[in-house]
Amino acid sequence: MDMNQYLDMFIEESREHLQFMNEHLLDLEKNPDDRNLINEIFRIAHTLKGMSGTMGFSKIANLTHEMENILDAVRSSKMDVCSELVDLLFSCFDMLEGYLNNIINTGSEGEQDSTELIRQLNSKLNGREVAANNNHPVENINSMNNDFDQYVLSTIKNAKSKGLNVYNLIIRLSKSCLLKSARAFIVFNTLESYADIIHSSPSTEDIEDEKFDQEFSLTLITDKSMEEIKNDILMISEIENVEIREVLVESINTSEDIPIHIDNNKTKKNDEDNNSNTALSNGSVIHEKKRTTNIIGKTVRVDIDRLDNLMNLVSELIIIKTRLEDGGAVERDNMNEAIEYLERITTSLHDAVMKVRMVPIERVFNRFPRMVRDLAKELGKEIELEMSGEETEVDRTIIDEIGDPLIHLIRNSLDHGIESPEIRKERGKTATGVIKLKAYPDGNNVVIELEDDGAGIDIEKVKRKAVDKGLLTQSEAKELPYDEAIDLLFSPGFSTADTVSDVSGRGVGLDVVKSKIESINGIVEVETSHNKGSKFSIRLPLTLAIIQALLINIREEIYAIPLSSIREITPVESKEIRKVQNQEVVLFRNKTLPIIRLNRVLGINDSDDNEEIIMVVVRKGEKEAGLIVDKLIGQQEIVIKSLGKYLQGVPYLAGATILGNGQISLILDVNSLF
Repeated sequence: MDMNQYLDMFIEESREHLQFMNEHLLDLEKNPDDRNLINEIFRIAHTLKGMSGTMGFSKIANLTHEMENILDAVRSSKMDVCSELVDLLFSCFDMLEGYLNNIINTGSEGEQDSTELIRQLNSKLNGREVAANNNHPVENINSMNNDFDQYVLSTIKNAKSKGLNVYNLIIRLSKSCLLKSARAFIVFNTLESYADIIHSSPSTEDIEDEKFDQEFSLTLITDKSMEEIKNDILMISEIENVEIREVLVESINTSEDIPIHIDNNKTKKNDEDNNSNTALSNGSVIHEKKRTTNIIGKTVRVDIDRLDNLMNLVSELIIIKTRLEDGGAVERDNMNEAIEYLERITTSLHDAVMKVRMVPIERVFNRFPRMVRDLAKELGKEIELEMSGEETEVDRTIIDEIGDPLIHLIRNSLDHGIESPEIRKERGKTATGVIKLKAYPDGNNVVIELEDDGAGIDIEKVKRKAVDKGLLTQSEAKELPYDEAIDLLFSPGFSTADTVSDVSGRGVGLDVVKSKIESINGIVEVETSHNKGSKFSIRLPLTLAIIQALLINIREEIYAIPLSSIREITPVESKEIRKVQNQEVVLFRNKTLPIIRLNRVLGINDSDDNEEIIMVVVRKGEKEAGLIVDKLIGQQEIVIKSLGKYLQGVPYLAGATILGNGQISLILDVNSLF
């Protein structure tokens, strides 16, 4: 029975359940008397327990079982919801999330131990400290000698000399259990993650063939406690009871010793048996079940209607392909019609594929309420997070990249932006600060805005810090325009924090935000007002895979400029271009527009001077510049291809595309030209 085939499904469903648990816990903190929330959290814990127990993930099953106990006490009005209980449940959530992340990365729950957390849950449930019960039932090994052969007896003796625990387990299945061998397999699988099974009754072959009634016994060597083992097994469905007795050694006469040692919480025999099998008294072998490391790939859940539409379009594509292949049936007059039909289908197919790749930005936003809640408590501030536009859809690849920049910005708003309740009251504000996180589509872009009603950015302080760091002289700082002063915030290592804390002040943050956003062809802008707050706006492309672009010539080379960066195209007279402080500029629409000669930036020789030249006006946020090009080819939809690891980081280039004639065209990174 291979449980790995169900692993992807388990992970996807567990993620959803944990997200709902997180949301309900946040709501419970605000509405502690809401019994519906308690019932929902209990239901989620119960579902996770059943799923993880079936998959053999005993740590998750154990912890959710203990959560069930305390939540049931609340449901039964035996206990009230208080801040300490909510904090404890959040700690459980963090532990469960950690286990799930380990499963995603390695296929196993990892080494993180929840014993202390379970003790706290039991203490809270019983209203007192819970001590471990050391009065274990014991069984003298001499009374079991008839069942064990010399090899097993020697193994037990050697294990005891190493300080390991030897237990005899009698496991009884419920009468309603239909697949007894499958349930026994899960028991074996669970125990073998941290123990060596040295004896079974009946034999493993009989257990696999279901040649037993409702119970079977196992003898195992481990460094785990009785309580841990018993809890692990009871988490498995259809287990009615488990009896555990410790095996003690008084006197054994054996002719050989077999060394045993603990390695990574897993008892292993060496020397005599250095493979991954465990010998049994009847000569059969239990094969150690090693969970295959399973690195989970990126997946997207897709609405079935979108897939149906995609299938219909592919069917249309096959029809037109067949029609074109049968050249004799297509008259010359109808060829243009067929090509137009093909173009319509490919355009629709592109749109359909794009919709399949699109996922709601809620996947990123849903982690922030908990983060704001925890940081606000840590900083001693009262902060309310308002989110909107979570249903806005963006490309799956962008979702993966945008999380870290937003975390940096939110932490900055919490630490630098929102003042303490006392200062806010002095400034005539409410004690509770507000952070607004909003997303909305804007043409071929998605805009994410993060706004707070805090102190705003102190521009003069930014200038002073820049002078202290040697980025500016006093005179330069005095004459520095507002927008350039704001740009200083995105310099590497720049911070306005007076003290270093766990939240900020280390000079790592906004420079990371800028580089990350620009790496996915986005831009970030800042607006601020003294004592009123700040707003960070991130503008992102809808997709990184297929874009509309303007193809241009620079000498014989063809380049592509993303259409989303272009404001307009206009001719300009050579004589209108002037130099100001060694920078070419032109007066355009009553504004001074900087000129960038693309051939010089890209290392291409100047072309012959013409009286009239072509200028493509591009923008980066509020900034604009005029790109001088030799010739316009036209607008075209292009597929972006990576330049590969050897050409990674080449300045001014965002990638490449293959044109219809097979030529390669490089795609310009407009943001890096400014």
